[in-house]
Amino acid sequence: MKIHLPTKVDRHSLFGSVAPGQKTKPTKKHEMHDLQNSKNNFLFPINNVGISNVKIPVLVHSDLQPLSQTTVASFSLTSSLPYNQKGTNMSRFVEQLEKYRQQGLTLNLHLLRDFVKELSERLLQTDVKLEVEFPWFYERKGPSSGLAGLNHAKAKIEILYNEETGYSNEVTLECVVTTLCPCSKEISEYSAHNQRGYITTKAQLSSDYDEKYDWKKTLLEASESNASSRIHPVLKRTDEKAVTEEAYENPRFVEDMVRLVAADLYEVEWITSFSVECRNEESIHLHDAIASITYTK
Repeated sequence: MKIHLPTKVDRHSLFGSVAPGQKTKPTKKHEMHDLQNSKNNFLFPINNVGISNVKIPVLVHSDLQPLSQTTVASFSLTSSLPYNQKGTNMSRFVEQLEKYRQQGLTLNLHLLRDFVKELSERLLQTDVKLEVEFPWFYERKGPSSGLAGLNHAKAKIEILYNEETGYSNEVTLECVVTTLCPCSKEISEYSAHNQRGYITTKAQLSSDYDEKYDWKKTLLEASESNASSRIHPVLKRTDEKAVTEEAYENPRFVEDMVRLVAADLYEVEWITSFSVECRNEESIHLHDAIASITYTK
């Protein structure tokens, strides 16, 4: 049966649309009251105010293939606010991000430090905090077949800028590994249970950190090289034999994992402090197993 539809205007009216009312407020910017810039005693200063979950395409360089890649990053940009200022100018955060996006935003620390300093000047504030999270892709080959595929890890950069104290640079990487239970191997007649482990490493970079070192590769290697075995995107039968035997030869508790990774990070000269967390999704328990270490050199 054919439906006889009213016009689009009539359809909108049917669902509640009304004609515009009389406009009485200013339409020109210089005539509009800037409420957020009101000055008064607003009781408390604010530690962080700004925008978050802003996703844009960015460029990432890597020491592992692919050496240059485009990914999608999620930004959080904030600054403090004094007690006598009602609000911040949210649009300036977005304008700053869009300016750099149009220039081709590459996630290197030198550029991001310029970004936060410029943003603090734009906001007329003495400090700015930038957090950017992104998936980082890296090539991984099967240990026997040599067939390659892409793995990915969760990467994060956090930069704090203060007009008086300067910059603070912290980086985080979460990757996935295989761990095999030492206790299960010890007591079982046959084999041992293993699980997927999530390693999160967080590092404070020294003020003289040189970007010729790829912090992503360093944190990844510290995590993966100490696991029972690495995770692979492509595994043929000979590869599967190799990684399962490797896991059996390198049993790891979560306690073992965080201590071994911590030792590797301790040896990196351009890391001044770090934290390591391991979370295993247990294959024979309903709960997860966790361990963590925090250390300042």
